[in-house]
Amino acid sequence: MRRGRRLIVFFFFFGLLVWFLTRDVGPEIQPESVLVLDLSGRYVEAAEPSLIGRLLGDRRQSFVSVWGEMRKVERDDRITGVVVRIRRMDLAWGMAQELRDSLMELRKSGRRTIAYLETGALGANREYYIATGADEIVISPGTTSPLIGLGMEFFFLGGLWEKIGAGIETVGSGEYKSGAETIAGTKMSPAYREMATSLLDSAYDQFVAGISEGRNLTPERVRELVDRAPITAEELQEVGLVDAVGHLDEAVKRAGGGEVVEAEDYARVGLEDVDFEPVGTIALVYGSGTVLMGEGSSSPTGSVVLTSDTVSRALEEAAEDPEVDAIVFRIDSPGGSPLASDIVWRAAEKARENGKPLIASVSNYAASGGYYVLCGADAVVASPGSLVGSIGVFVMRPVIGGLLEKLGIGFDSMTRGRSAELMMMTRPLTQVGRERLMEEILATYDLFVKRVSDGRDLTPAEVHEIGRGRVWTGAQGLENGLVDELGGLRVAIDRAKVAAGLGADADVKLVPYPMPKTLVQQFSSALQGSIARATPRLVLPEQLRRLEAFVTTLPQGTPLLVPPFMVEIR
Repeated sequence: MRRGRRLIVFFFFFGLLVWFLTRDVGPEIQPESVLVLDLSGRYVEAAEPSLIGRLLGDRRQSFVSVWGEMRKVERDDRITGVVVRIRRMDLAWGMAQELRDSLMELRKSGRRTIAYLETGALGANREYYIATGADEIVISPGTTSPLIGLGMEFFFLGGLWEKIGAGIETVGSGEYKSGAETIAGTKMSPAYREMATSLLDSAYDQFVAGISEGRNLTPERVRELVDRAPITAEELQEVGLVDAVGHLDEAVKRAGGGEVVEAEDYARVGLEDVDFEPVGTIALVYGSGTVLMGEGSSSPTGSVVLTSDTVSRALEEAAEDPEVDAIVFRIDSPGGSPLASDIVWRAAEKARENGKPLIASVSNYAASGGYYVLCGADAVVASPGSLVGSIGVFVMRPVIGGLLEKLGIGFDSMTRGRSAELMMMTRPLTQVGRERLMEEILATYDLFVKRVSDGRDLTPAEVHEIGRGRVWTGAQGLENGLVDELGGLRVAIDRAKVAAGLGADADVKLVPYPMPKTLVQQFSSALQGSIARATPRLVLPEQLRRLEAFVTTLPQGTPLLVPPFMVEIR
């Protein structure tokens, strides 16, 4: 044990020494160089893992970091060509659209941009969609049809509880607040199907439009080609969906063939090397994951969480910092605790009362509690494929009496007070108990509606009409008043700069909040994360794994602000 501690301390200080010796050493970039960037794996809406975290195995990638690297390239005249190597990615459509937009901005800046698709097996819709932002697409010979059309799968766990003698009681507001169906039901309700159909149609229209624009094909032709899938790499070239079939070195030649600069080397290029002269500061406050009471940025299972104390304090610190000109509140959250959501909402309100412009930027999700926390912002910016809304409330309550009987476990209960049964898990609620619980849910729903009504300048009736638990895409949210402008982080920052009187073209420092932790806090947090990553987990399909990670962080028996289902369009 003592030897293990010594090893940890050794590697910690060795890593610090390596970082210190290399931190200011930038590469020498030759004129007309070609930069090779990598897009792969999973990106999170959080600051880069600390050095200690990386030493302990935290391989999460910050979306803002890769986004920032692309912005840096736009103004680096030494780079004339960019090859974006795209491999399998784990991200939703909001991020995918922002990455595609970033490739288009590289093109506008005069950099010849080549997307190199290296996705391998069948089906890589998001990866291909991102690639259509480039000047050309080169696909590796071993890649099978990346373009196969979009789909959604739904899981219903109600039958599972029946088999083991347990149950999940649900009480909720709004016919679209069908999260209960996923946890306790066995099939889709008509309202659930209506909403899912609308979301899939909106996403598919955006998908087709992006390919149509990027590949100079009519939407009708794109739909026809998608329906022909799967097709080989050579056929993709024949029909105009890619420009060439080849390897990475051939893609580099198509980008200009100059000296190659690798992404890890280019990361050491400082902003001062590209004539970056900030005239102001924008605070970037992260709000990612399930909304929970308390403090911290990750759950015991390693999932990113949005905690009331941590995010509220970040908003307060940014609002009180005299060097901060405006705040961008970056949200990627499916919701959670109503109380935690209201605490964060109040912190955002106080930031505005302090005179700091506050612009909300939606990454993939701002659903239910995730929308609650930002509804009072000066403006809400979301990508067309982001998911917003889900204004509704429900309660999940386990009933395990039958399971205990099957296991041979005896049980009994005693109560004092008419509502004490609400906390009992061994028996179903009485009708009176359900009515009392519904009163609490409706009170929470009314408060949610009021927050949105006040923040979005809508009447309560208008909020209820677009509420009732319904999820909308960002494009739909723009039409119904939940969103002010379509776009990603770039649009939100430009809007914040204008609101602060700096001008949309001004250079600004982007400072992440919460602020970096002390070394002791970093070590403790990183160690907790490494333990969570090393802990054996049940092997589940990806959709069920995400549902499991989400549900296990939620409080039980209290009202919840969460979306009707974990939406993933693939």
